[in-house]
Amino acid sequence: MGISEEWQAVKYREVFDEETRGLSRRRSSDPNCKVEDLEGILKNLYIMDGADWLGRGGVQDIIMAATIAAYELFISNWKAELDL
Repeated sequence: MGISEEWQAVKYREVFDEETRGLSRRRSSDPNCKVEDLEGILKNLYIMDGADWLGRGGVQDIIMAATIAAYELFISNWKAELDL
């Protein structure tokens, strides 16, 4: 990975980790937070991602991709716990 792509990977990981920590905090501190709530937010993130007709730019695309990935993984892991 060259220098020009390295900052993108760093930014992606930074946003992904920050979103994951935020979701963990919300789950542990908000007894009303449910998987369905996060799925609703994820649905809206998908809509926002698809509504990029003006172009967000590279940084915002990275932020959106990392945020969506964090929600997808967090929801998937939570659902796996519930199936135990």
